[in-house]
Amino acid sequence: MNRGPLIFLGIFLALAFSWTGIVLTNQIQYGSLTPYYDANEGKAYPDKPSGLAERGRLVYQDLGCLYCHSQQVRRPGFGGDTERGWGDRQSVARDYVYEKRVFLGTMRTGPDLRNIGARQPSVDWHFLHLFDPQLTSPGSIMAPFRFLFEYRQVIGERSPKALKLPVDYARSHGWDRSGYELVPTPRAEGLVAYLLSLKDTYEFPEAKPYVPPKQEVGSK
Repeated sequence: MNRGPLIFLGIFLALAFSWTGIVLTNQIQYGSLTPYYDANEGKAYPDKPSGLAERGRLVYQDLGCLYCHSQQVRRPGFGGDTERGWGDRQSVARDYVYEKRVFLGTMRTGPDLRNIGARQPSVDWHFLHLFDPQLTSPGSIMAPFRFLFEYRQVIGERSPKALKLPVDYARSHGWDRSGYELVPTPRAEGLVAYLLSLKDTYEFPEAKPYVPPKQEVGSK
């Protein structure tokens, strides 16, 4: 008796049920998520990223930042993310509602970046960190991204975006030539705008920790 069709049917049904359970069920559950409108504040959360931040997302992807950094804060009890100061609450699906591709990451060679915009809101800090991580985070093993900056001659007024390097550092590395300045390229500006947009500070209803109801004295 030829059991080939029966074996094929069994394999097909197994794959179909797996696909339904893993893909279709999640799409039904999360595919219709929308920003949460807070009637008290009169606005919706999360905030929609700017066009510059969206371009910076592509730079983040292009540079492979997701291979060393994650973007997901685990709930208390499932890791030390909150103790490390990476976020005040766990990440939830609604945090990613505007993201076509979610950079959850698989490794944490560096710190989680889901709330880096809240932890480090300074534009200057981020530019210095990209140029040389040792300037802002001594001992960091992150590679410098100096190619995201242009060392150019000053023509007319100095750029307000020029890097503010420490005097000793600039002198020892030869960046203190008179009449020259280090300016972030459009890619650097986009990347920093994207990093600053990563801040999940609003507490959605589904992000609130579960608190079991108190039992009355004598109740079972």
